[in-house]
Amino acid sequence: MLVERQYISAEGFLDIVDSAGYEDRSIELVEGEIIEMSKASGLHGQITMLLSIKIASHVVENRLGIVTAAETGFMLERNPVGRDTVRALDIAFLSSETVPAVLPDQLVDVAPDLAVEVISPSNEAADIHHKIRQLLAAGTTLVWIVYPRTRTVEVHTRSGAATLESDDILSGGDVLPGFEIPVREIFPDPAPS
Repeated sequence: MLVERQYISAEGFLDIVDSAGYEDRSIELVEGEIIEMSKASGLHGQITMLLSIKIASHVVENRLGIVTAAETGFMLERNPVGRDTVRALDIAFLSSETVPAVLPDQLVDVAPDLAVEVISPSNEAADIHHKIRQLLAAGTTLVWIVYPRTRTVEVHTRSGAATLESDDILSGGDVLPGFEIPVREIFPDPAPS
């Protein structure tokens, strides 16, 4: 006997996230299936905060829109058979043209203009590349993937990708006008030996 596979919709996902047993777990919904993410390391959190401060300061100062953090959930795909995709992002920027000044207390139902992921040792390359494709397909213009071990940033757009080294300039381009910092500034200084 063939059993039909059951997929979870975004609404079902929200019920699960709010249920007992999931309150301390980090999960995403990928094409209708729950994927558990590992907890972020101290270095991951430190880099995320350093970059968040720089992006948020620039956005607030120039009244460009909204910056989110803390694994905010973004609805990237609604599928008629319930294979919805909700991805959590370390940092995201949404322009004032994209969203109102205050986001509702629910999943964000639009792709961010800029998505930032800081890689943890437990991240799988295949899932990260899948996430990049999903973000770009959903309408995200710019994706930054930050690699703490190599102190590099991959910049992804619909037209291609580039890897930036420590002395290169990370630019927000047309997505985050006027934002430019050396890549080395988003990483904590190494401890003196």
